[in-house]
Amino acid sequence: MLENLYSRRRFLAALPALPAGARALAQAQLKRRVYFGTDTVKDISKGIYQAMFNTVTGELSIPKLVVQTLRPSFLALHPVKNVLYAVNAINVASATVTAFSMNRVSGALKQINQVNSLGQGPCFVSVHPHGNEAYVANYFGGTMAAFDLGAKDGRLGKASFLANGNMITEEKMAAHFHCTTLSPGARFVITCDLGRDHIHVQRVTGASGHLVRNQPKLWNTRAGSGPRHVAFHPNRRWFYCIHELDSTIDIFDWSESGGWATINNYGRNPVSTIETKGTKNAAAEVAVSPDGRFVYASNRGEDTLVVFTVNPANGTLKLLQRIAGGGKTPRHFTFATGARWLLVGNQDSASVTVFKRDAKTGMLTGPVHSTSIDSVMYTLVV
Repeated sequence: MLENLYSRRRFLAALPALPAGARALAQAQLKRRVYFGTDTVKDISKGIYQAMFNTVTGELSIPKLVVQTLRPSFLALHPVKNVLYAVNAINVASATVTAFSMNRVSGALKQINQVNSLGQGPCFVSVHPHGNEAYVANYFGGTMAAFDLGAKDGRLGKASFLANGNMITEEKMAAHFHCTTLSPGARFVITCDLGRDHIHVQRVTGASGHLVRNQPKLWNTRAGSGPRHVAFHPNRRWFYCIHELDSTIDIFDWSESGGWATINNYGRNPVSTIETKGTKNAAAEVAVSPDGRFVYASNRGEDTLVVFTVNPANGTLKLLQRIAGGGKTPRHFTFATGARWLLVGNQDSASVTVFKRDAKTGMLTGPVHSTSIDSVMYTLVV
């Protein structure tokens, strides 16, 4: 790590001495492409946008439309092919998931194909590391579907699996599936049911990426909590679940044995993501730092980012920092460049804000940069 830091410093120091052409090439290598999925319902944003991110200064170029598509609220990359997948998050039975070919040089996207998401309001898509299967959560439909991916071009194929949360248990509340997160090692898919306060687990069968139902099928969370997303700790033994409705985070133990997975909270108390109980708020995103020492969360309503320290003995969280997100409704955020930066999409203030992260302390500084783009719902650093 230290050697890489010194090498980077020598590289930056040498830039002024390089010929103009070589210097331009070197500077280009310090930039990363970023895609933004936006809410097109307002008829301002039109689809997926792209910008270049300077990994040294934290600056973003002006985002430009790269492809028109309906409400791409969540994006995912194929692990091998130059293919990007987007859900089209509309609350109709004809809602879709779309595959795009991606030009690695220009960043241009071109639609390959589009399939029905098998549920209303698709809100999350993930891809198995083998590249054979994509997993989609449908919020309003209360379903989770798996789709075969074409070996040649990564196109979306037939559905190989469908779980309907409304059919699994008899409850008054409707199911609202909100994520399809792969476990470490990609042997299971975890799905949060925000509507019925459940966490579902499906088992991956071999290299095909096809799913079968785990035993047991689901675990209950606290009534009225609204589980939304999960993030695994690097030790693979814990994961954190952020709850949208009561703005809390729970820690769960994760174990795999005999081809099946189990989770357990063991009565640990949740931590609140908001400063004042009763604040009108919807917790949104959760992430764990690469070294496992810190957990990050976003609040829509309080409009803050929150940093917690992780107890290395049992994974419990302690509040470290609360900082304004730099805009209204920070729906999604993502780490960039080894988690040195945090990019935050503020859905209702038409902006993306960039925060600098101190790897030693876990603290955020900023925003150090902001750029305008309407109704950002998802940010993907390539």
